[in-house]
Amino acid sequence: MTVSWTPHRFTGGLLALDTANTVVLRGDPERTFDRFDDPAEIARFADAASRFRAAELGDRPLAVSSAVAIAPVVLSIREATDRLFRGATSKGAVATTDLPGFLRACADGLAGSRTEIGAPGRPFGDPVTPIAFEAALAVSGLSLLRDDTLARLRICPNCTWLFVDRSRNSSRLWCDMAVCGNRQKASRHYRRRMAANEVKNA
Repeated sequence: MTVSWTPHRFTGGLLALDTANTVVLRGDPERTFDRFDDPAEIARFADAASRFRAAELGDRPLAVSSAVAIAPVVLSIREATDRLFRGATSKGAVATTDLPGFLRACADGLAGSRTEIGAPGRPFGDPVTPIAFEAALAVSGLSLLRDDTLARLRICPNCTWLFVDRSRNSSRLWCDMAVCGNRQKASRHYRRRMAANEVKNA
């Protein structure tokens, strides 16, 4: 099934989190599904991410040589990122048991890359040339280890997506107020109405 890669799919705040969130409803075995089940979606996601994550990437476009070929590396980084940072968000600290797997996955993403990163103002390198998606994904994932970023990681109580809370007072609750926030409000309103009706009809 072709995915519509809308702005809502990029509410994680960073490329690595948006990628982790391509598994929908993690923790719900009956309803979960993977938007990357079709490897072609990896290339389509990278194309959309080049636009929606332009600020993070310093306007450097993402390149996918072969979605099928890079899928194992992309999925490995994605799962290691979700495991490490979902745990860190829940527990308030990074589990060292999950760190080696995450670092190995990121190393695999960078292994075939022939580029330079980390210049002042250009964390992803020269914006003139594309960067391999798996390499950019690794760089984005590693950036999550910064203390100031770790402290702002959240799990949306509606969809369970990971996101960075960049609100001034760190009080953001939903990954996307227009989607998850409104759904929760509607759900609470429905429950209140049903409870009121039960009391009325008792």
